This record gives sequence, structure tokens and C-alpha cells, in this order.
Amino acid sequence: MKKIGFIGLGTMGLPMAGHLLKNDYEVIVYNRTRNKAESLQKQGAANASSPKEAAEKSDVVFTMLTADQAVEEVILGEEGIIKGAHAGLIVVDSSTISPNTSKKVADNLLNEGIEMLDAPVTGSEPQAIEGILTFMVGGKKEIFEKCEPLFYAMGKQAYYMGENGAGSYTKLANNTMGAINLLSFSEAITMATKSGVDPELFIKVVSGGGARSGMMDNKGPKVLNRDFSPHFMTDLIYKDLGLAADVAKDLELPTPVLSLVKEMFQMARAKGFGAEDMSAVIKCYEELAGVEVKKK
Repeated sequence: MKKIGFIGLGTMGLPMAGHLLKNDYEVIVYNRTRNKAESLQKQGAANASSPKEAAEKSDVVFTMLTADQAVEEVILGEEGIIKGAHAGLIVVDSSTISPNTSKKVADNLLNEGIEMLDAPVTGSEPQAIEGILTFMVGGKKEIFEKCEPLFYAMGKQAYYMGENGAGSYTKLANNTMGAINLLSFSEAITMATKSGVDPELFIKVVSGGGARSGMMDNKGPKVLNRDFSPHFMTDLIYKDLGLAADVAKDLELPTPVLSLVKEMFQMARAKGFGAEDMSAVIKCYEELAGVEVKKK
């Protein structure tokens, strides 16, 4: 499997496709906004005119898109991957979408003899650039094993989670936990700052104990430096929390903390922070507290 299609060259997809090129795979790219492919073409990537053409020329096609509708259109649409079906083709969707959509798309592809994996990732833009993403994968285990070298070209770990949809379920649970951790950090550091504690020192103290979190490690420096340029946009985490809430409803599972966290990110969006990094949610707390959390 040396010919790899890659569709969706956004914040995550562009560096992921770049790592495949660096690992000597032949990469065929497609992006609705054509100029996003230019940097990869300079590195040797071929350009496809449609998802269909990318599929026709590839052994495996990755998709990294922003929402369920885009995934369905790119894979099942009139010029979609399914129209470029050929024997042995594998589709790997790394988007964060509903598990129901993952299973629906996989069923449609299987009817045409195409195998699919749902393989979303942990990590955001910095991890994609460094090539240290973690893949959580749903589908047939033998197909996962075939694709493992590709995952390790772009990331540091890949876990087989179960049948189609399992990767998407894992991703939404992961993002729920991450969002909850971010809000716990935001509340606590705002409290510390309001009381006169140096927020930078507060982070150092917390880093040595049980309250430490990866979200604090990743987002603490952004908050202290007032850098809300997006590694993962507020709009996107809000979208993911909506999908997680739908899963909870399907499972008849009470998720009171998820509900509250989702509303806090909606508040951040209402205040105009939707296109900023998800860490911008702290500005909601700062406004209520009358303080700004930053380096002294």
C-alpha cells in the first residue's frame, strides 16, 4: 500500500499528509480549496480533481473533515470516493463525527466491496505537526493491522477499539473529558488569580499533584501568554460536545457535567470566541470575576 489519497487539508490534514510524504508514500491530495494543496505539491504530492479521482488512484484514502455532512458528501456523494471504488480500496476517516454516521458510511462502502475504518485522533495542530498523534480505530481488525504503518507514519500510537463506530465513540468520550478538564482548570486558575495568587506559580504547584491534567499542560501557556490563536477552535469543541450529547441520549446516559460544559462553550461562542482556541472559554470566567489571567 504505497499510494495514499488524502482528502481535507485543514489544520490537521495538511501536516498529516506531509508526514506520509516524508515517509516515502505516494500521496494524492484533494481539497475543496485548491491552494491548500500547493505546499504538498511542491513536496511531491499529486493533485486530484475530485474525491472520486483520489480514490481511483489510491490503495488507501484518508479523510480529515470538519463535520458529518462533509464526510457523507466526500465519501458517498456524486463525485465521492465510493464512485472511484476498486478492489482492495480502504477508506480511513479521521474526522470527529457521530458514530452513527461512521457506521452508516461504512455500511454503504461495504456494499461496494470497500472496507472502512473510523480513526479519529487525539491531539490538535501541534501534535499533528510533530507527528505524535494517537489514533483510536474502529473497523475490522485485519484492516486496522494493514493500515498500522500509515498510522505510525503520522502518529506515535494507534489502538484498535473494536468494530465500526468504536473509534468515533472513543473520540467523543475523550473530547468530553478534555473539555471538562479545561473548564476545571479555567475555574481554578481564575479563582487563584482573583485571590492574588500568581497564576504561573499556581500551574507549577498543581503540576505536582493529583489535579494536574494534560489540558492544563497544553492550554496553560496559551492562557498565560494571552495567545488564543486556534489550535482547536471553540466552534469545533462545541460541535463535538453536541455529538457527545447525542450519544448520551442514545445510550440513555445521564451526563450533567457534559451538559454544563457544553453551555459554557456556547456562552464563549455567543461572546464571539468561536474562531479562537477553545482555551478562550476562560475569558467568560474572567469577565465574571473582573480579572485577567496572565503572566505577571
